[in-house]
Amino acid sequence: MRKGMFALAAAGLLASGSMAACGGDKGTETGSGGTTGSSVGKIGVILPDTASSQRWASDDPKFLKAAFDAAGVQADIQNAQGDKSQFQTIADGMISSGVKVLMIVNLDSGTGKAVLDKAASAGIATIDYDRLTLNGGAKYYVSFDNVAVGKLQGEGLVKCLTDMKATKPVVAELNGSPTDNNATLFKEGYDSVLKPKYDSGDYVKGPDQSVPDWDNAQAGTIFEQMLTENKNIKGVLAANDGLGNAAISVLKKNKLNGKVPVTGQDATVQGLQNVLAGDQCMTVYKAIKQEADAAADLAISLAKGEQKSVSQSVKDPESGKDVQSVLLTPKAIFKENVKDVVADGFVSKDQLCTGDFAKLCTDNGVS
Repeated sequence: MRKGMFALAAAGLLASGSMAACGGDKGTETGSGGTTGSSVGKIGVILPDTASSQRWASDDPKFLKAAFDAAGVQADIQNAQGDKSQFQTIADGMISSGVKVLMIVNLDSGTGKAVLDKAASAGIATIDYDRLTLNGGAKYYVSFDNVAVGKLQGEGLVKCLTDMKATKPVVAELNGSPTDNNATLFKEGYDSVLKPKYDSGDYVKGPDQSVPDWDNAQAGTIFEQMLTENKNIKGVLAANDGLGNAAISVLKKNKLNGKVPVTGQDATVQGLQNVLAGDQCMTVYKAIKQEADAAADLAISLAKGEQKSVSQSVKDPESGKDVQSVLLTPKAIFKENVKDVVADGFVSKDQLCTGDFAKLCTDNGVS
């Protein structure tokens, strides 16, 4: 997919209601069933797992539930726990139950397409949430500008290596899952920054490997092997905070944490604590509340039999078709602006500033 096809969306685009909590593998029924709920079809949401990032366990279900509750719309939010068979089983159940709209975060495009095709055959409107299902044919795609996310990671690593006055650093790339189109887009973004550095000889391209299913345990094993074979690794482009923390754990064992900058993504509590501690160079904050609100707003409209027009589109690289899209703007987070994530309400001070991190929070203006 070409980098130029993404335009940055203004914050607050298609804003909906405020937020509350939810979760559980078996799913959460939401919606008041009041006047609005009685005239609007039910909405099904399938999230991918709870292991790869905290967002799928807590943030997205919480924000989506609150948006649907605020509109009085009934929704069934379930998590496939990384199991493709379970993903399809959940989808079959939702389709059989008569949902009017199905929103999915695919585990891979093959499984996702099968589910979207089955939903379309049943006359159910579909939305790709966060990840585009290649050749899936969803009505809408709601996400962040994922090439821009990767570009921020690449620029962040360059900044940290420059601040450390690194000379011809060997850079390792720990990429996301090869079955996740987002991982492809992140890599497109950070390689657009790093490749010129490799080509000029300013940086040395080190090991470059994808992590199946964003599995953090596998990431640790992969990075340990990278470091064993390449003792001179001086920078790590890790595609999210979970992979970054896996690399940091290995670096700690080798007394290299804080000496080798590591990137991340998602602004998880763990990732932000690693940034405050100086073990992680930066993370990328994606305002998931905005993403959930935008997706819920479109889903509610479809459930009412309406179709909202949006200002953006993404070309599906497999089908060649333009998918109507909402693409939100990511933000780079370094030690000095961790406080912005707290100020935005995404992470609370109580969550972040525990134990030894209390002083680090104070020193970096987290209030």
